[in-house]
Amino acid sequence: MASKRLLKRDVNYVMGDIIEAAYIHQIANPKTDNKKSEAIIDEAIAEFDDLIKKINAKDVENKSQHFKSIEKELETKANKLVAKVNEL
Repeated sequence: MASKRLLKRDVNYVMGDIIEAAYIHQIANPKTDNKKSEAIIDEAIAEFDDLIKKINAKDVENKSQHFKSIEKELETKANKLVAKVNEL
């Protein structure tokens, strides 16, 4: 079972890396329109907030199962965002 602290750290690192990749794309391609990368950054921040809210939920009966579902959700959302960054 992942601890709450480790799960929060994973969410922070993964979403932070996605945001950093979008910013690197903006720096590497200054002549392109940044609206798509800004949208990806906004979406990553929203997903971060959503996942942290789920991690901090107090009314969970089975914490182990709850954290495992959050890990799977993080992986799914991260893969979706990485695919969007790769399309830039």
